[in-house]
Amino acid sequence: MAQKPLAMEQVKQVLQLYNDGISIHEITRRVGISRNSVRKYLFRFKEVKAPLSDQQLADKAYDNDLIELEAERLRQLTAHFTTAGSELSKTGVTRQLLWQEYLTQYSDGYSYSRYCYHLSQYFKNRDLSMHLEYQCGDMIMIDFAGKKQYYADTDTGERIACEVFVAIIPFSGLIFCTAVPSQQTADFTHCINSMLKFYGGVPATIVCDNLKTAVRRTDRYEPQFTDICEQLSEHYHTTFTATRPYSPRDKAMVERAVNIVYTHVYAPLRHQTFTSLAALNTAMQQQLVFLNGKPYKNTPYSRRWFFEQQERAVLKPLPPERFIAKKVVWLTIQRNYHVQLSENHHYYSVPYQHVGKKVKVIYDRDTVEVYLEGKRIAVHVRRGHSKAYTTLAEHMPPHHQKMQQIKGFNRDDLLTQAARIGASTVQAVTLMLENSIYMEQNYKACFGMLMLHKKYTPQRLEAACARALQGMRVNYTMIKNILERGLDKQTQLPLSGSSIPDHNNIRGKDHYQ
Repeated sequence: MAQKPLAMEQVKQVLQLYNDGISIHEITRRVGISRNSVRKYLFRFKEVKAPLSDQQLADKAYDNDLIELEAERLRQLTAHFTTAGSELSKTGVTRQLLWQEYLTQYSDGYSYSRYCYHLSQYFKNRDLSMHLEYQCGDMIMIDFAGKKQYYADTDTGERIACEVFVAIIPFSGLIFCTAVPSQQTADFTHCINSMLKFYGGVPATIVCDNLKTAVRRTDRYEPQFTDICEQLSEHYHTTFTATRPYSPRDKAMVERAVNIVYTHVYAPLRHQTFTSLAALNTAMQQQLVFLNGKPYKNTPYSRRWFFEQQERAVLKPLPPERFIAKKVVWLTIQRNYHVQLSENHHYYSVPYQHVGKKVKVIYDRDTVEVYLEGKRIAVHVRRGHSKAYTTLAEHMPPHHQKMQQIKGFNRDDLLTQAARIGASTVQAVTLMLENSIYMEQNYKACFGMLMLHKKYTPQRLEAACARALQGMRVNYTMIKNILERGLDKQTQLPLSGSSIPDHNNIRGKDHYQ
């Protein structure tokens, strides 16, 4: 490496001593620089007679023509890096190749070693870190540790691996961790529930990595989250946000927390053998108590102290019930304004105006919710029996609501209405209801028969029922025919013809003795 130039004060001191008649040997001793350096600077100023300004002195002392030439070479190299720097990540591209391309463009360019040095400096100056200030109770960062924990199966002795979920609330630094069988949705949901219960409140934001359980589609600005994250956000009144892809510095706090968990949780348990996941988690929680209660370096205050004193109070309260994951399906509303859950083939109604539209159905063991464009348009209590319909009257078109009124009558309603007309009508309705094994099948017929009193008078309907009761059976069509033909106005049935005449085919009772 080239020798560093002298400071301007030393150059001035050398010239002053030389002009005062001091020898080179003495100047070397007084200024503390080498004899060759003194001679070099005196040679550059040997023809100077008049006093020089600081700029002129610098130009002579440092040979600024060479410095300007070097600066120009560096500008050329920097311009080359602006385009070549992005090429380095492509397949097969090496620094050696980029340097060769650089020399074809600038024949007097740097050597390979200097090229690599400046390239490293270029990337270093571009890859700067920003110090982040965290607000009290603003966020919780979560991640799964890269290294797994293990427990032994008591039956087979197999060593079973499990994932470790790590969370940190950045302001106070309070850390949470728990072991789960996998990173799948059910275990991820358990981790979030346990984490928020541990903190005793909910932050404004939960920052996660781009794990598949949480993020459906990664994006630098608008990542798309899975349905389980949307459900968690709604239940806990918080939001999820994801770090930028391939940018671990966005969650540096939780990355650091993972390393702390390795040191203060993993390491103390390394010689212990656990026979269940519950036993492993119990031991981890004990180590976590020690970790969060340990004072920060050179202070008497711990993570737990800062959290309790400053952060717990600003967290949003937990909802009264623990979150239970719901299933999500996308269905098209059928022409009968119902959607069908394929699990048990049960149908649930939605407002008839939305027939043909695609809706999101969220359901669990107890409820079924239907959403259209983010707005809930229907909610039902889930029914367990299969191949049946759950229909709300307000979801039906007006003419179907009228039919529903008919269908909605029960035995007592129909008999009460028949009693207002007369005893024969009550008897006729009773017989009609008992004509089928399933009484509900005759509700419509009974209602239609009772409605005949509007077209005909109640007195005529009562008389028609009395006449119909003289026969073997009673139904809606018979009573309607009686009224249409005016037979209800006759006092008795017409007499039958004469008796059968005697002939040889008639056998008496004596024949069968």
